[in-house]
Amino acid sequence: MKTMLTFLLMGTTLAFAQTSKAPQIKTQNGVVEGTVEASGIRSFKGIPFAQPPVGDLRWKEPQPVKNWEGVHKADHFSPAAMQRALFGDMNFRSNGTSEDCLYLNVWTPAKKGNEKLPVLVYFYGGGFMAGDGSEPRYDGESMAQKGIVAITINYRLTVFGFLAHPELTKESPHHSSGNYGLMDQQAALRWVKANVAAFGGDPNKVTIAGESAGSIAVSAQMASPGSKNLFAQAIGESGSLMGTLSPVSLAEAEKKGSQFGESIGAPSLAALRALPAKELLEATAKAAPGSFPITIDGYFFPKPVSDIFAAGDQAQVPLLLGWNSEEMNYRALLGPQAPTVENYKKAVQGRLGASADDILKAYPVTSDAQVEEVGTALAGDLFIGYSTWKWADYHMKTSKQPVYRYLYTQPRPAMRPEMGNAQPGLAGGVVKNTDPATKPAPAAKGAVHSAEIEYAMGNLATNKVYAWTDEDYKVSKTMQNYFANFIKTGNPNGAGLPKWTPATENKVYVMHIGAKTFEQPEQQRERYLAIDEMSKKAK
Repeated sequence: MKTMLTFLLMGTTLAFAQTSKAPQIKTQNGVVEGTVEASGIRSFKGIPFAQPPVGDLRWKEPQPVKNWEGVHKADHFSPAAMQRALFGDMNFRSNGTSEDCLYLNVWTPAKKGNEKLPVLVYFYGGGFMAGDGSEPRYDGESMAQKGIVAITINYRLTVFGFLAHPELTKESPHHSSGNYGLMDQQAALRWVKANVAAFGGDPNKVTIAGESAGSIAVSAQMASPGSKNLFAQAIGESGSLMGTLSPVSLAEAEKKGSQFGESIGAPSLAALRALPAKELLEATAKAAPGSFPITIDGYFFPKPVSDIFAAGDQAQVPLLLGWNSEEMNYRALLGPQAPTVENYKKAVQGRLGASADDILKAYPVTSDAQVEEVGTALAGDLFIGYSTWKWADYHMKTSKQPVYRYLYTQPRPAMRPEMGNAQPGLAGGVVKNTDPATKPAPAAKGAVHSAEIEYAMGNLATNKVYAWTDEDYKVSKTMQNYFANFIKTGNPNGAGLPKWTPATENKVYVMHIGAKTFEQPEQQRERYLAIDEMSKKAK
């Protein structure tokens, strides 16, 4: 009996050995050693979940990570995926950039390995061209303090993550190419399924979430048959594949990939693989827009994503999703033109052609004073609001799972004085303006694209750009609690929060989250139906 007891205690120690300074956990591939944050949360940064996608593994689906001997130090972030500095605002804590980027980060409140806590896996945004799991706005410590095992992952980007090519299709056992970044996410979810119990998480209670490209990735994982059993719930913040960064056919993607290779003097797959990573990345700066799209490849996506959702073949899981009140500004439509009725109508007609009249009926203006508000709504919906709406609409119709919709409305506060004449960047950070004569853009009146991330993840304090107020922290508490409740139970409702009714085909409720948080029946469905009709005609 004593021998058996000793053996059992040793097993527990192997699963979650720890000291006050260096907790150790035994994963299926080997032991990792992390750190203890000041809050008491245990963090493990830079854990490999797949083999480095380099050499012959460049443009192949991720391969299982190899076992290691000894202890893997998981006390710092791994390199970020190869990417150019496109947004000028993303604050990485990573160890540079590298093709060797397939690592993940875990924050856990668990003291032992059998607590079966809910799990959050967060995909970063950045248009599938930029981003990293080390960004402070995605940091998992705050969520972990709410009893959640929080995880961020890295995935391949731009040409490394999404190149399709006829030779790649030919060498693939699946007769497909492209979508490697999405496959990386799927591989990370398989790793989580196999290993998260050792970190105190429940492998059957995983929620996937993300913002912008991360949200689009969530819609992709819901659609892919290979991901169906890897998560139990989903959160989407601004965007889906059904209208934003929409996939193209394999043939079209292969053509784009071939054209890219020829344009840089590397017409063959061998020549492309022989290029140094840095040289290949720099070549993307001159690539035609859309050269590396998500692809209906016949493998990750067996058919078009909209067809998958229309047939009810997507993952049947509870879904919480929404978008922001100022995802894009009216100036995206009008440019430098004054916000007048005449200029608004001309801009819509110029952009939307034969569909302009229908859109103008759904987004009408009768006075110049209305143009900014209505133009901002239209610009944001064309950019990302409609695609998120379509995702929700499909899931309501073809699943029996609850759908919770939100509209995030809280404008960011002013920047801290020490930021000087910097301006907000599109992806959530700042763009330094060195010319004092440049007139700053007017302040946003609503919540701009990506503004909700720090609020939802409880990470306002990590962003030193803005002068957060008590009101901001109150909004963050509300939004994070909604998210945390959903991650734990599949239902965002909880004590001290306004009641959030799931949307149904018969009646859609929307939770407006901001300085005033309240539920309201959907107000503008006709707008999305008009864009939906336009989208159908465009196919």
